[in-house]
Amino acid sequence: MEKIELEISGISYSYSQSGAYTLILSESGADRKLPIIIGQFEAQSIAIEMEKMKPARPLTHDLFKEFSKTFGIKLNEVIINKFIDGVFHSILVFERENKIHQIDSRTSDAVALAIRFNCPIYTSEEILSEVGVVFDEGTIGDQQDEINENDDLTASEDDMKLYSIEELEDMLKEAVDMEDFEKASRLRDEINRRKDIS
Repeated sequence: MEKIELEISGISYSYSQSGAYTLILSESGADRKLPIIIGQFEAQSIAIEMEKMKPARPLTHDLFKEFSKTFGIKLNEVIINKFIDGVFHSILVFERENKIHQIDSRTSDAVALAIRFNCPIYTSEEILSEVGVVFDEGTIGDQQDEINENDDLTASEDDMKLYSIEELEDMLKEAVDMEDFEKASRLRDEINRRKDIS
């Protein structure tokens, strides 16, 4: 199989499934993208690592990484290798004592681990040809804006406008310490939005 490397473009609330998120993986150096529906916990786990937040206690994916390091196991790569009945399937390619091992994985868990091990994420031309999409310029950002406008959490987002960036950053640290990762994610988005404007 010819491997095509993917990069994480972003995460947004999912239109198609309530309480779910859409993970966008982009073909490196090209326009095609894979939108993958993932659960809230996995979305938070990916976002926390992308933003280098430090929860008070390790999440499951952090624990898996520490376990692997302790026993000399290295995650070399993640491969999204199948798309069956609307579901992406992945394998984790590990190395231990110069031997390569493969383990089946949910794609959301595979991506959460890939960013922790700083290893590449691949898929095949077959999968990209079948389900890859090309978004119009600004589509993801426009969708995210619309989601934010219609989200049930609008009141708390309005409240955020009353605080300075420094106060929001303090609130973000407190939310992470309290393991309220959904609130932390909203605070992070508000902080990033303001920094982009300034």
